[in-house]
Amino acid sequence: MPSSPRTVLVLLYDGVQSLDVTGPVEVFAALAHFPGRTGYAIRTVSPAGEPVRTGSGLTLVPDGELASARPGPGTTVLVPGGRFSGDFEPRLTDWLRTHGGGAERLVSVCTGGLLLAEAGLLDGRRATTHWNACERMARDYPAVAVEPDPIYVRDGPVATSAGVTAGIDLALALVEEDHGRDVALTIARHLVVFLRRPGNQAQFSAQLAAQTARRDPLRDVQQWIAEHPGEQLSVEHLAARARLSPRHFARAFQAETGVTPGRYVERVRVDHARRLLEESGEGMAQIARACGYRNPEALRRAFVRTLGQPPAEYRRRFGTSRP
Repeated sequence: MPSSPRTVLVLLYDGVQSLDVTGPVEVFAALAHFPGRTGYAIRTVSPAGEPVRTGSGLTLVPDGELASARPGPGTTVLVPGGRFSGDFEPRLTDWLRTHGGGAERLVSVCTGGLLLAEAGLLDGRRATTHWNACERMARDYPAVAVEPDPIYVRDGPVATSAGVTAGIDLALALVEEDHGRDVALTIARHLVVFLRRPGNQAQFSAQLAAQTARRDPLRDVQQWIAEHPGEQLSVEHLAARARLSPRHFARAFQAETGVTPGRYVERVRVDHARRLLEESGEGMAQIARACGYRNPEALRRAFVRTLGQPPAEYRRRFGTSRP
């Protein structure tokens, strides 16, 4: 435990997403309520040191001016997201380019990752951002290895997170790194959130990861898949429900959702299996059958392919119930 408090330096600007600021700050500020623990010294700064108006209309009053801030060892620089329709605020990107590398940790929430990328601080690194901005990040910053699926990504001293509440998950992970799991878990309980979302957990459910089909028959099939993951979900069976030929169905489904029927089905089934592993005490064979897999090995292969880890390990780390 450090003898002096770690500093969290939060960058504010007009149009910032308020929850990107307040969510992580509430996590870090909670350390002040732990007797005997050295908490975080939280400081907020804006380009001119003046109040900023968030995207939702709230006014935030900073502690000081950005130009006066000099991050060093023990400092975590937190860059929240906002809606960037034009050029970035140059004072933010210039400051990050000049001083960001001096921080012990650089952390972005949501589209704050675009500011880090604009400053060149993500070049050669893995990173993520809000799912709706991942394509922009990959297009505008080809030196960044964009990972669109995880809720947060750690690459050395740089940590980037997905949209809004993923910043809370990342802040809890940093508190766990600094003060241990028990402290982070207590904070999570106090904030009524779960300390179990891994960084590589998908940003959103299978249904949200794919587009919603335009035509009613295909939308109905998507809904039916979500409600019946254990049923026979071959292209032939799904095409019959949509009253289309298998070939026409497969082409139309991919054109309207962006994924093949088989990939969509696998995402839904793995998503359902993940929830059962987190929340139930059912055995692997039962879960496999409930999710439409012939046996636990078929479930394991799909789980590793989609989430990068076997279901038993996932349950060990994130389950709340035990068989």
